[in-house]
Amino acid sequence: MSRLNRTDRPYDIVLFGATGFVGTLTAEYLAAHAPEGLRWAIAGRSEKRLQALRERLPGGAEVGVLRADVAEPASLRALAEHARVVATTVGPYVTYGEELVAACAETGADYLDLTGEPEFVDLMYVRHDARARETGARLVHACGFDSVPHDLGAYFTVRQLPEGVPLRVDGFVTADAMFSGGTFASALNQFARGRQMLAAARDRGRHEPRLVGRRATTPNGAPRFAGEVGAWALPLPTIDAQIVGRSARALERYGPDFRYRHYAAVRRLPVAVGGVAAVGALFAAAQLPPARRWLSGRVKPGDGPSAEKRAKSWFSVRFVGEGGGRQVFTEVSGGDPGYDETAKMFAEAALCLALDELPPTAGQVTTAVAMGDALIERLRTAGIVFRVARRR
Repeated sequence: MSRLNRTDRPYDIVLFGATGFVGTLTAEYLAAHAPEGLRWAIAGRSEKRLQALRERLPGGAEVGVLRADVAEPASLRALAEHARVVATTVGPYVTYGEELVAACAETGADYLDLTGEPEFVDLMYVRHDARARETGARLVHACGFDSVPHDLGAYFTVRQLPEGVPLRVDGFVTADAMFSGGTFASALNQFARGRQMLAAARDRGRHEPRLVGRRATTPNGAPRFAGEVGAWALPLPTIDAQIVGRSARALERYGPDFRYRHYAAVRRLPVAVGGVAAVGALFAAAQLPPARRWLSGRVKPGDGPSAEKRAKSWFSVRFVGEGGGRQVFTEVSGGDPGYDETAKMFAEAALCLALDELPPTAGQVTTAVAMGDALIERLRTAGIVFRVARRR
């Protein structure tokens, strides 16, 4: 199915889960920044809540409303048939996400989500990548803080280095922000599903084609003091490095031998030690159902901080890239990562897929592969910084 055959669908973009916290921020961003003539709709379980949201949006009278429920696969199929691009905030995705991925893969609708769940991404690759390639659907996961700054930041860094040579890139994340309830719920879910996550990764490995004549690796690395950024570097066990690795596997520009390592950067050693201990304690607690239920009640999906608190939050991801005798230091930075900037990245990715001239791709692809330079330019225009700090 050619993408040209989908232009007669009623909507360019449908935002599913629009009445949740991040969903509402995304809807507000689209209402404020969508170009004239964009046909878009909000979708979710409660038509009453959707109508109330539409009434609050600038120009809301032009925004469509679609009722859809993850418990009703037929409603998700109808949603996908109405859209060129479907963007969903409804997670945890390993619990609630597959039916919509399947509907988009089957109908040829492009799909975006905010997942940071490796198990879900691997399962969706095995089950739906082949069909999406047949229909022309682009399935793009991790389109928020997981993992846009890291994936596009590594891509941006690689573009500053020589071509055709082995490349090494390290990413160092710092942030002052509150993570979203959805992110926290997904993290707890992943910690409790270690065996399932490993099984999904192994199954994907059996289905993925092997690279021929090239290598792309994402080793964990070890805790160390990173003099290049003046901070303690702690390996980050998030999905971000996996996404970067998949971009490197798909794009020749990453060179014949590419390596990426992903760290949290912490200035003070006691804080670094405390962070490791806290993650270990959270992992241990997630193995016990009563403790997991208690933790889940602390920060609920759909909840979030005030606009004033979000306005004080920020993130920075610094990259150090080396190859061909060159070294480059780059940075991606912005405001509140868990909410405001995630909504911005998500909305701009949806607009990019719907409106921009992009490389021909289909199946499960990353933001760098599907959108690359076009999305970087959109995010720069929207206020997220991509810069070269210095070269050597």
